Amino acid sequence: MTQPNLIVNPLSGEQIAILRTAEETGGQVLDWELRLAPGGRVPSSHAHPEQWETFTVLEGRMRFRVGGRRLVAGPGQRVVVPPGTVHHFANAGRVTARVCVESRPALRMQELLETAAALAQDQHAAGRAVPRPLELALFMTEFEREVAAPYLPRALVRLLMRALARTARARGLDAAYRRLPVRRVARDGHPDTA
Repeated sequence: MTQPNLIVNPLSGEQIAILRTAEETGGQVLDWELRLAPGGRVPSSHAHPEQWETFTVLEGRMRFRVGGRRLVAGPGQRVVVPPGTVHHFANAGRVTARVCVESRPALRMQELLETAAALAQDQHAAGRAVPRPLELALFMTEFEREVAAPYLPRALVRLLMRALARTARARGLDAAYRRLPVRRVARDGHPDTA
């Protein structure tokens, strides 16, 4: 087991500790613990096109929207989100919630979590209320196997995000995105040295 590294998202109130990496599980699963401050929530509804996500509440209360269902889960309760299902979650209580999360298969979910937190830290430091659209396009293109926008046709979103990402690269705007303090893996599975 790895020594958990802490991923902090100042906009959502999320603190994430990676418990078992994709490397440790042969790509089968990424196990992580989520701590979500009171009032904290995932920034937006989303889906994972190829992954199952299982949340087991350890402490506190969490509010979930999974597909069309709304529910509140407490300690010992489990919420399972099938691939492609739009979902959202938030802390439903007055204390920090602790949740064990399993992403199966792991894919590049750890890098997604690290990149999202780095983008949020940059956005927070700059005092911006919303992410930069071209950075969001780079993110959505890089992690299109791990995350998808809700409710819109996936093919349409991919086409739009890829076009915007090409624009960002053509303007050299991807340089700052590439300097985010996270480990990058190229599409072929080898570290990105760019």
